[in-house]
Amino acid sequence: MVRDGNRNGKKKRSNVDEKAESAELLPSAAAGGGGKVPTKGRLSTSTTRDSRGDDANNKVTHRSRTAAKSVFTVDEKPSKPKPGSTRPATSNPYLAGVDLPPSESDSDDDDDEAAERRRSRPTVDLKAAALSKKDALRKDRREAEAAARAEAAKRDALRDNLDAFAVTIRGRAPGGPAAAGAAADNVRDIVLEDFDVSVEGVPLFVGASLRVSHGRRYGLVGPNGKGKSALLKLLAEGRKLPVPRGIRSTLVAQEDKNDDPRPVIEVVLAADEELARLRAERAELEGSGDAARLAEVYEELTISGWDSATARASKILAGLGFDQEKQARPASSFSGGWVKRITLAGALFVQPTLLLLDEPTNHLDLRAVLWLEEYLVARCKSTVIVVSHDQDFLNSVCDEIIDVHDKKLDAYRGNFDDFEKAARKSRRRMPSKTRRDDYSVEFHFPAPDELPRRRPLLQLSEAGFRYQDFTLSGVDVDVYMGTRAAIVGPNGAGKSTLLKLLSGELSPTQGKVRTHHKLRTGRYSQRFVDTLKLHQTAVQHLLEAHPDLDGDEAEASAALAEFGLPSESHLTPINRLSGGQKARVVLASMALEEPHVLLLDEPTNHLDMQTIDALADALCEFAGGVVLVSHDSRLISRVCEDEESSEVWVVQDGTVSTYHGTFEEYKEELIQEIREEVQG
Repeated sequence: MVRDGNRNGKKKRSNVDEKAESAELLPSAAAGGGGKVPTKGRLSTSTTRDSRGDDANNKVTHRSRTAAKSVFTVDEKPSKPKPGSTRPATSNPYLAGVDLPPSESDSDDDDDEAAERRRSRPTVDLKAAALSKKDALRKDRREAEAAARAEAAKRDALRDNLDAFAVTIRGRAPGGPAAAGAAADNVRDIVLEDFDVSVEGVPLFVGASLRVSHGRRYGLVGPNGKGKSALLKLLAEGRKLPVPRGIRSTLVAQEDKNDDPRPVIEVVLAADEELARLRAERAELEGSGDAARLAEVYEELTISGWDSATARASKILAGLGFDQEKQARPASSFSGGWVKRITLAGALFVQPTLLLLDEPTNHLDLRAVLWLEEYLVARCKSTVIVVSHDQDFLNSVCDEIIDVHDKKLDAYRGNFDDFEKAARKSRRRMPSKTRRDDYSVEFHFPAPDELPRRRPLLQLSEAGFRYQDFTLSGVDVDVYMGTRAAIVGPNGAGKSTLLKLLSGELSPTQGKVRTHHKLRTGRYSQRFVDTLKLHQTAVQHLLEAHPDLDGDEAEASAALAEFGLPSESHLTPINRLSGGQKARVVLASMALEEPHVLLLDEPTNHLDMQTIDALADALCEFAGGVVLVSHDSRLISRVCEDEESSEVWVVQDGTVSTYHGTFEEYKEELIQEIREEVQG
């Protein structure tokens, strides 16, 4: 709850035991106090545990996951001998060369010579010997799994190398893509019939067909790892999968790097290579005295619209969150999602015939996502093929959906909701033996032990944070059991900083943070990859982050399986996992903390639709508090569906305020504002 004088009566508070109410908030950080909300500092999750007694009790809950221990097969240890028994000679390889102690019935005469023999034998660790066979079996299994993973990683790496793709097109007209001669220059549709795509012998598409009509907008959907990004790359390359030569393609990939020292506005203008060439030639000719050629260049520039190019590029950048100061900065000074925005702005500025977008909403804030939706629909004249996990984005933008299934491409008219309805009908008509198996994910966050509901568990009072030119001040927010708060605002306004203040990762430079003395918080950072030890396996990460697992690999593996990480990936080095698989590792680690409050910063980045739906379900049923930063409006709508317990915190202009209305009302106001901006 943001305390601004109008929201104090909003929370619905249940009666609780008076003894529970007496657990007052304890001050843990104040202005300049040098203190933080105590955290465990476990990589990408932060947990506050001030009650040592709770840790002991929580171990019992962790042990409940031991049902999955049957995943690992081990041999029984040899039984220990009973006291006083005489041990016969044994052929057990575990005991070969082991000096067994004498029993009480042994003769006292068996002393000097026997004792000397025993002393001369090498000492063997009985426990280590008993475990040797089990360890050997585990080692063999791990080596086999590692070899399989290495081969899979090799295939994944090859998918980024277009030369590694083998493409067969049986439906292509004789003579190849240039067979139609000059007429091909005017073709704007793409028709590919009966083609196969494989990499190193592994098929991605078999007997697939693709029809793309000029000017339409397509959503390319399907589970991760099925070839969606590979198809976009092949279409952008335009030779292996032949695209008519009159089509100019631009691909905005998932990850981009930019070390260009020029100002952002110049980088975007340079994305139009023809315009950049003419501008460079004009600059060269203006000092050469070739007036005739200079006049021709000016005429070509006029035709290309160069006089309005800078204003158009600036408007696109502004829509994506770049004010005039940011547009003048070197592109190389930006990182993360800002680099993706520069690339996206360049692609929109070029207006190619075919615009290929691979997860364009990743790293955008909510306003930028809504702006992109409106721009693609109202202003973009390109044919668009987009891969996205954002269902609302696909619903707003797409005319057709292309579903990657069973190595084929199935086309459906309408947006994503229309596709889902049609797909459900199609599945019902199929015989049970041939019905497609839908990929699904389900997971849950454990129910936290109950804390008082009538008092805030976490509270910022007149809190602020200042660093260099950044200032966030006058923050008054409360988090209760059952709170559902969506943090919205432009990138760079301080949304992540607010979450860090709540989690204790940052200490306020003014004001106070108060937290219930038994509170545990789970923190998910959008930059979680930076905190993972990439050489570790997922199991090793959990065992190191959670000592209370007592080194139990089976229990760690069970926790990973609960969040949909395939068993073959549990012992894979984290640097070989996909972004979505890394996210599952972090979510599993956060669940093991058994938090009372979840603090989530862009949790849908890298997740597929099925996992996002599972995350929404898990957050809706979670009994504790949830504070969420996300560009995915569908996730926010589901989590903040209950108006009584939900709030929208707007971070803007250096402070935090409450929007007096629902998230849907806030979103509609943004859309109207953006629509006027784009169409004006």
